[in-house]
Order: sequence, then structure tokens, then C-alpha cells
Amino acid sequence: MRLAAFVLVFASLASTGINAFYLPGTAPRDYQEGERVELYVNALTPIIGSTDNAKLKSMINYDYYNPAFHFCEPEEGIKKQPESLGSILFGDRIFNSKFDIEMLRNNATCRTLCTTNVPPEDAKFINDRIKEDYALNWLIDGLPAAEMKKDLKSGEIFFDMGFNLGNDDDEFAERPALNNNYDVYIRYHEPIPGVYRVVGVLVWPSSIGGNQDIETCDSTAADPLFLSEEQETQVRYTYRVLWTESDTPWATRWDNYLHIFDPKIHWFSLINSFAVVVFLCIMVAMIVYRSVSRDISRYNAIDLSEDVQEDFGWKLVHGEVFRTPQNPLILSVIVGNGAQLCAMVGVTLVFALFGFLSPSNRGSLATVMMVCWTFFGGIGGYVSARVYSSLGGTDRRKNTFMTAVILPTIVFAVVFLLNFFLIAAGSSGAVPFGTMLLIVLLWFGTSAPLSSIGAYFGSKHGAISHPVRVNPIPRQIPPGPKYLRPYWAAILSGILPFGAAFVELYFVLSSLFASRAYYAFGFLALTAILVALTTATVTILFTYFQLCAEEYRWHWRAFLCGGGSAFWLLIYGLYYWLSRLSLDSFSSVVLYLGYLALLVLFDFLITGTIGFLASYWAVRKLYSSIRVD
Repeated sequence: MRLAAFVLVFASLASTGINAFYLPGTAPRDYQEGERVELYVNALTPIIGSTDNAKLKSMINYDYYNPAFHFCEPEEGIKKQPESLGSILFGDRIFNSKFDIEMLRNNATCRTLCTTNVPPEDAKFINDRIKEDYALNWLIDGLPAAEMKKDLKSGEIFFDMGFNLGNDDDEFAERPALNNNYDVYIRYHEPIPGVYRVVGVLVWPSSIGGNQDIETCDSTAADPLFLSEEQETQVRYTYRVLWTESDTPWATRWDNYLHIFDPKIHWFSLINSFAVVVFLCIMVAMIVYRSVSRDISRYNAIDLSEDVQEDFGWKLVHGEVFRTPQNPLILSVIVGNGAQLCAMVGVTLVFALFGFLSPSNRGSLATVMMVCWTFFGGIGGYVSARVYSSLGGTDRRKNTFMTAVILPTIVFAVVFLLNFFLIAAGSSGAVPFGTMLLIVLLWFGTSAPLSSIGAYFGSKHGAISHPVRVNPIPRQIPPGPKYLRPYWAAILSGILPFGAAFVELYFVLSSLFASRAYYAFGFLALTAILVALTTATVTILFTYFQLCAEEYRWHWRAFLCGGGSAFWLLIYGLYYWLSRLSLDSFSSVVLYLGYLALLVLFDFLITGTIGFLASYWAVRKLYSSIRVD
């Protein structure tokens, strides 16, 4: 989370980059007529319903082959497909299926997948999942099965990933109907004669029950299928496959999926944030030019041979401003971890902007973030060591150890605790023990040694030189205005950075918690740049006001002011819960609050680090411009 022609060029590049590049391993798969096309099934996920007042009702994912669903299992047995680290962490559980699909072989009539009996207790479980708007997630040639929908604001047609497990409309008198028939429409492209590629997958689910003839998959002539919670219900799953030729080439097949809802809102947010940044930069420039420059000229014009030198304002604290703050070890550790997170976010966004994180590689975004976090441990150790030395710290070994261990331990503890709730709820999103062990090895086996190496070089480079000396006796601090008190200053300074990311934050939260696809990395990168600039300028401004009030304890205050947007992120997260979520189970509430707490923590560390480093640079520049006896 970082001016006008640059913005337009950058956004244009970002919006097209994702369609132009693909990682190695995601080359087109060519099919011949009659060749088998595999359909893989993924975990069931809760989604936000299609009505205007619909809310997300759960945070729990379920395996497709959870025994309570009684879905048709392949005759050769259930085989788990290989997944990336990020895919596993985000709850993907991909398996083979019983569907028999062959390239360009249409099924004129329904094909029975299987017939199964659902007992009353499992019927209640399925009905509850239908009421919670759970969706099935299938994959064909790396493309998710989707439903075709129309954006009511722009009028554009797009593919909405996943399709409903059942229907819970009012016409069914509050009785949920299970979708047991699937019309699978597969779009193909023929780049050269005899060679075919899959460029789109659409599924129209329907509920067919009663005693009607379902050989034609005609749901209009049949009653819906209701699962009885009092006696066993027989369910017959059917499907048919229809192939349609498309002019869409393979390289742009994701365009229909990666739909940006109402791009005007994104542009309005960016232009508004850009205006705020320009205003802040002008304000800071005016302060520097009119106030600081005038003060510096007056101070430097004073004859140092005089016995009395009339100091006032921020120059009064020149002998205190670089005094070691309270708890320098903790401050340096969190600044180091924040710098590591900043590097991770920056590099990940660059990869995403240029399309190297292909959506065909499920979980690639999370995987790259984990790998970058691991290998940027050296950056965290280096920054932490140099800041610690600059603040007057002497216990370098303790600093190195805490920088490498404390944040991963906190994050791992929270994730480990949330994992227990996922296991207790029977969710497929529970991280397997082997994956947890791999994360531990990445953090403590790779990131920690790299952090130690970075800390060695940071200590070797030593402390940053300060332009003025520190007085042996600290001066008294006069009472300051209320708005400069640490917590009030943090809350006030966080408003503008949060406002710069307000609109984009809604789409990010919807992607994380409501299973909405988000690939508007161009908007996200521009928003991150604006948030970083806003954070830096606001923090410098508040630090200057504090020094003018003769409050020289600016180190922690600068970090708190920089991280003030985390407070508003927490408030917005709670508002999002009340407005877009309707979580009934205790496990879902704990999961949402736990994930939100991690987001707030990361935002606090990143923006706090930006604010602290920006203020450190500004303070050094300010006091290096004056002559002090």
C-alpha cells in the first residue's frame, strides 16, 4: 500500500498487463476432437446472494466430497490434485470428478451422473448450506465454472465464478431446493484447424424432482427437488455438455472473468486521493518554504559569539530531538518488520501489474507474497539493526533475535488458533499439518537466517549520523494541545490515508471474505502509492507541529501517526461486518475478527514504518540546515 501523466500511463499498463503475460507452466492446452477434458471439483464456498440486501452468511468452506453432501464420487477413487502453497492457504481443495466430457462431443440427452440417497440429518445439513448461499466451484482447463451475469451499472456481460448449490427463493415457500442438474456450456476456440482450446466455462444449474421424465434435462416441466428432513430422499444427479465456438483467443480468455465492477468508482477514488496528495505536498512545501526557511535564515544569522542565543520553536529542542526514545528495541523491531512487509507488498504488486501472477495459477498471489516475505528477511534485519543503532541501542543480539522471531510467532499463533476453529467446524479451509510445518520452515529456517545476515550488515554500517548533539540533561516539556497527544494525533492523522484507500478497500475485503474475484491490480497499485505518499506527508506534518510545541519525543509518535489508518481500517472492518455479513455461527465470527485483526496489524506495521522513516528523514534534513554551537 505508494502524479497526472504518470498515473494515466501506469494505470493503462496495469489494466492490460494481466492479459498479456503468463507464467511458465500456463501455456495453452491443445485438444483434439474426442479427447477427454477433465473437470475438477473445488471446495464449496459461501457467496453473497444476488439480491440488493443480501449478506454473506458464513466463513466456512467445505470439501466437495464431504460425506454430508453425497455428491457423486469417481469410480477410480477420489484423487487430490497438486496445489500451490497459496492455494492451500486460501482454502482450495481440488479433486477429480466423475464427469465424462470429451472435446466437441455434445450430449443430446441428459446423462445420469449417479443416484444417491440423502438421510434426514444430511438433508438438514445441505438445506442449511443452501440457505447460506453456498456455491459449487468447478475447474475445466484451469478456468472456473461460472454463471453469466450482467453488470446493472455498466451493462457489461461477465462471468461470475461459481454457481449456487441450490435455490432458496420465496417461490419455494422457504423450502430450499437442491440443484441436481447441470447444463455445462463450454466455449472453445480453434486457432488452427483440428486444434481446439477451452476459452470459457458456463454452468446453468437447475433443480429437477418429482416423478417427471428428466431424460431431456427440462427443469421447466418438473417440480423442484426438495430434501426431506424427516425421511430419506433419493437424489439423481444429471448433466449435459454443450460446446459453442468462440472468437475469444486463449490469451484473453480471462477477460470475461476478471470483471471490474463500476470502474468509474475506482477512477473517482484515485482522482480524489491524487488531489489529496497534491494538496498535502503543497501544504508541506509551503510550511517548509515560508516557516522553516525563515526560521533557518534567522537562526543562521545570529552571531554565535554572543552570550545569549534566542532560540524558540522547534530549534529549542535541537539538543533533545535525537535523544534515545523509550523502548528503542521494540521500536526498531517493528520498523524492521514493517520494512520487510513494505518490500513484500511492493514486489508482489509489481509482479501482479505485469501479469506474472496468472489467474490460471491458483493461489499464485499468496504464494509470491509468502516467498517474498521469506526472502526479504534480510531487509527487515538490516533496517531494524540500523535503526536500533541510530536510537542508541546496544543489545544487538537481542534485536536480531526479536526481529527474526516476534512477528512470525504472533502471526503463526493467530493462524494456528483460527485453524482450530476451522477444524472444529469441519471446514476444508483448515490448513493441513504438513503445510503448517512448511510455513514454520520457511519462516524460521529461511527468513530468520536471512534476517540475521541483514542485521549483521546493518550493524556493520552502524548508526545513522545525526546533525546535532544530544544534551546530557533532558529539558522539560511544556503542556501541548490535545490534538498532538499520541492517540488523538494517530486517529486524526489516519483519516487522510484511509480516505485514499476507502473505495478500493471495499473490493479487497469482498475478495478476501466474500469469494469475489479481484484482479484490478492497476487501481490497487496506484492506491498503494497514494496511501504511502499521504502517510508520509501527514506524519511529517504532525511531527513538525510536535517539534514546534517543544515535544521532542517524536519517534513513537511518528510511528503511531503513520499507523493511524489501521484504526480506521478496524472501524471499517466492523462496519463491513454489520452491513455485508450476517454471521450466525461463533466460528465464523471468530474467523472474521481474527483475519481482520491480522489485516489491521499488517497495515499498522506498514504505514507506521513509512511514517517513521519519512519523519526521521525530515527531522535530519531540518536540523542539518541550522548552525548550532
